[in-house]
Amino acid sequence: MNKASEKLENFLEAGWMMRALVASASIFLLASIVLGYVWSSEPEPFIVSDVASEHAKENNRVVSTGYTTTATLMKVASTLLDKSGGYLTNDVFPPGVWLDNIPNWEFGVLVQVRDLSRALRKDFSRSQSQSTEDIDLVLAEPQFHFDSNSWALPASEREYRTGIEKLEAYLLRLSDQQNSQAQFFARADNIRQWLKDVETRLGSLSQRLSASVGQKRLNTDLAGDNEATQSTDNSDEFEVKTPWTEIDDVFYEARGTAWALIHILKAMEVDFADILHKKNALVSVRQIVRELESTQESVWAPIILNGSGFGFTANHSLVMASYIARANAGIIDLRTLLSQG
Repeated sequence: MNKASEKLENFLEAGWMMRALVASASIFLLASIVLGYVWSSEPEPFIVSDVASEHAKENNRVVSTGYTTTATLMKVASTLLDKSGGYLTNDVFPPGVWLDNIPNWEFGVLVQVRDLSRALRKDFSRSQSQSTEDIDLVLAEPQFHFDSNSWALPASEREYRTGIEKLEAYLLRLSDQQNSQAQFFARADNIRQWLKDVETRLGSLSQRLSASVGQKRLNTDLAGDNEATQSTDNSDEFEVKTPWTEIDDVFYEARGTAWALIHILKAMEVDFADILHKKNALVSVRQIVRELESTQESVWAPIILNGSGFGFTANHSLVMASYIARANAGIIDLRTLLSQG
């Protein structure tokens, strides 16, 4: 009788443990789903002039040339780290490790942070090609080029935070009227060089988005130059198609790129106001921003749809490609305007 009772007690105890384990796993899964949904929301836009004014007020500084662009770059970079869920690209635990839309959005933003930090170092802060690089920007730029997937030793967040701190040091010296070592030169050739980088980034994104349905293309690699050569021969016609598993990745990378560019262009509209007015190019910048803002509209479908070009279902990638291509065309026109006397 005692043995039977003991077996029954063990069975009941095991049953309770199993139910407790299942309940705990269910609660964890539910919490992860809810948290993952919250973390998958994209950050709201911010007003660049307000960010610059608040930073200047907090540090007892005057908003000088280049202040708005640098403060905006810092804000865009810090958004990667301080948004809901923090920086998710290098997460190794749920729910972050299960998410892929926001990590691709983060990569799009990060590429623009890297490009602008490089432009600050080699162009905007220097008066000519033989001038000395800024001491803080020399340290800031490589921090943002650190591996975006590093979880520890060191973590990506730590390196990016150091880059922001170096931008902060540059910005404080830039706005110090007693210190002439830190400079920001708002010249047409400087912004044209950065716009060239933007043009190539948007052009690549437009092609990758358009390839969601697959396209047969002619080889135009050497078009326009009879003397041009390349390392290996390509076929005269080839098919380009983004794998279906990467369609949403490219889509959200494009959204992140556009989100960052919207703020950076608005900041440059402030710092390059005189140049843009002189070249009658201000309206061109605003039209580019408007095209990019269209990419930030809410996606009402539960997934990124990939219907054919004129098919029954939508193709979100082609819609995004349309806005990106129009913004890129605007960038090309803007560079032409800025090159004219």
